[in-house]
Amino acid sequence: MDTSINKITVTDNSANPAPLGLLAFGMTTVLLNLHNAGFYELNSMILAMGIFYGGIAQIIAGIMEWTKKNTFATTAFISYGLFWLTLVSLVLMPKSGWVEATSAGSLAAYLAMWGLFTGVMFIGTLRLNRALQVVFASLTVLFLLLAAADASGSAFLKTVAGYEGIFCGFSAIYAGLAQVLNELYEHEMWPIGQVVTQPTPKPLPTLGPVATGPRRAA
Repeated sequence: MDTSINKITVTDNSANPAPLGLLAFGMTTVLLNLHNAGFYELNSMILAMGIFYGGIAQIIAGIMEWTKKNTFATTAFISYGLFWLTLVSLVLMPKSGWVEATSAGSLAAYLAMWGLFTGVMFIGTLRLNRALQVVFASLTVLFLLLAAADASGSAFLKTVAGYEGIFCGFSAIYAGLAQVLNELYEHEMWPIGQVVTQPTPKPLPTLGPVATGPRRAA
């Protein structure tokens, strides 16, 4: 009787969803922070980007990363996708009359919590690549600047946060487009600074059993 087991190897041929998530985040962030920097008013364009591209597209990217067993990317994309949806809801729900508008103090707490989350996620990027390190480091600073601006009511801090957010958004756009172009051309056209991790050292082999008891006299 043949008891051998045939092993089936499953190859993942699905596309890399990270560029979608990074571009959705980056482009929406740039457009919002052009408003924060004072270039135009808060309008329907920003809200639509927040719902559909920054929100839904990032959630889709996060679900695709989940199928690839990428815990970091799943957590990041789905979390920031829902961040955009909650941010839009904070604008739209008071206008609909469902709830009262968010106070400056509670909005500062909301942004500070996202800054804390992003700061911890930045630690994870230390094992990934330099491009993502720039994205998460600048995003941490952005959340903290916005939280400080709302807590203090400083228009100057809000403007500074806007310009810093524009930089953060473009860094995410770069990281996303770099992955697209590098994959298409099969070499690193746009460097992302891949981190090379050192392999865990293997224990030295022993030559035989080690005597632990007392030696006998010859």
